[in-house]
Amino acid sequence: MDLNKVMLIGRLTRDPESRTTPQGTPIANFSIATSRVWKDQQGQQKEQTEFHNVIASRRLGEIVGQYLKKGRQVYIEGHLQTSSWDDKTTGQKRYRTEIVADNLIMLGSKGDSTGSSASLPSAQSAPALSPAMSVTTTPISDEEIRIEDIPF
Repeated sequence: MDLNKVMLIGRLTRDPESRTTPQGTPIANFSIATSRVWKDQQGQQKEQTEFHNVIASRRLGEIVGQYLKKGRQVYIEGHLQTSSWDDKTTGQKRYRTEIVADNLIMLGSKGDSTGSSASLPSAQSAPALSPAMSVTTTPISDEEIRIEDIPF
């Protein structure tokens, strides 16, 4: 069994570039930055930022082009896709790995590029933006887990 799945939360590094294919399919290209923070062995805080290229097509591409702007925080679900081409100036083969978005949730409020609450979710198959929905996590209880309580 194989799995090619990507899940990221990050901020757009630039406004999306929207275009339409000759067949009429809307496509939006954008990039997001994700950061990871940790402490090294000396206790110093370190941070590493990664930049990811993302492609959204069809209805999701329309939504991205219409609603996303630089600085907006988003949750992206998708898969990796690598394309290759021959560089005309150097003659070398070049590669580019991108995330093909299957689902997107806009985080923060509509005009807020630094917010953290979730709103305005959308799915590729959705005909329009659905009403606001928040992403929540269930807190872990300090209760002891007993073998008898496990259902399987």
